Amino acid sequence: MAKKTSKGKVVEVVEEQPTLEVKQDWMDDLQICLTFLTRIPIPGGLVISNPSVAQATRFFPIIGSLIGLVGVIVATIADILGLPFEVCILIALLSMILITGALHEDGFARTADAISRRVENKEQRLEVFRDSHVGVVGILALIFAVAVKWAALATFSLGWALVGLFLMAVISRGGLPIFMRYLAPSEEDDHSKWLEQPEFDRSTVSAILALLVSFFAVGFWITIAIIIVLTIVTGLASWLVTSLFGGKTIHALGALQQLSEICIILTIAALGGD
Repeated sequence: MAKKTSKGKVVEVVEEQPTLEVKQDWMDDLQICLTFLTRIPIPGGLVISNPSVAQATRFFPIIGSLIGLVGVIVATIADILGLPFEVCILIALLSMILITGALHEDGFARTADAISRRVENKEQRLEVFRDSHVGVVGILALIFAVAVKWAALATFSLGWALVGLFLMAVISRGGLPIFMRYLAPSEEDDHSKWLEQPEFDRSTVSAILALLVSFFAVGFWITIAIIIVLTIVTGLASWLVTSLFGGKTIHALGALQQLSEICIILTIAALGGD
């Protein structure tokens, strides 16, 4: 639109068009979770241009179910083929890592590496996350995490092992939105989609869905025990993350997810798994 100024000049004034906010529906949420949590390709890519992981978190336990189901199927097929039970469990764990692109395992290794570094302040510790190389401590921590899960699952019967594989994938991801909502983001890492704060109803739905699956799978008392163990261990870990990094980072969230898986498997091993 043309407009005449006080000096008699005519300038072109461009009126800004209002931007329409596109709301995510349940299909958008599902596609976003598949894209961010797994390596499963979405035909045609994401339809929504500005996806919000935080608002899609209600589907985290659903994606966890899919990941756990992959582990269950792989372990079952390996058992049918006559492979040793320990090998079946190891292959199942590997399949679950591959379908996620080792997303959370990478975060666990980098967080362990960052915690182990001798630095003077939080900023220097956060610099470790920007390094493309993982140190020896991070590698050893990741090996330890996988080994603990494998060793615990290898003591189960086949049926309990399948339940354990499924539940650790569901509950650990169903609890992630809780950390995303209640842990403040680190100032040096506040632009990631992972660090957005989910709404209360989204994070609550995610946690409730995960716990419902647990109640049906292992019963009331084991589920209560899992809740207590996770609350204590991840609560302490969250405090440590806040103290060392000034808040949550994408890698710290991955570490909390892996820590949750270990707690879930060890709790089932202690109270069930026969």
